[in-house]
Amino acid sequence: MSDAVPAQVVTEVQQFLARHMHLLDDGDADGWARTFTEDGVFAPPSLARPVRGRAELAAGVRKSAAALAEAGEVHRHVLTMVDVDPQDDETLRVRSYAQIIATPRGGEPRLHLMCVCEDVLVRENGELLVRERRVTRDDRPA
Repeated sequence: MSDAVPAQVVTEVQQFLARHMHLLDDGDADGWARTFTEDGVFAPPSLARPVRGRAELAAGVRKSAAALAEAGEVHRHVLTMVDVDPQDDETLRVRSYAQIIATPRGGEPRLHLMCVCEDVLVRENGELLVRERRVTRDDRPA
């Protein structure tokens, strides 16, 4: 087990992830993409290949937001159990559980997916950004 992580770092990561997911859930494609490095990678299990770069990231959010709007459903990403592990190379490895709550218009909320996010966060100009995110789903084999 590593040394305790300073509370300031943990708080900063949690605040960053909260803003990051609010942008996604609000459908702010460009804002969400800017929370990744220019060459950032997002590897969800639902895609055949990882999404690379801010342009692809933003395009994916726009497509998903349009599909949700057409289906009349809202998704909220809830990150919990955030574990921050500072690395010798100044990156932060962050592991969290992601619950995706789906609420159809006029309907009841339900747990849509339960996932694990494995992130590599870096600092650019003093700000945290996602360099890489790998997601696994509990309902699929590893």
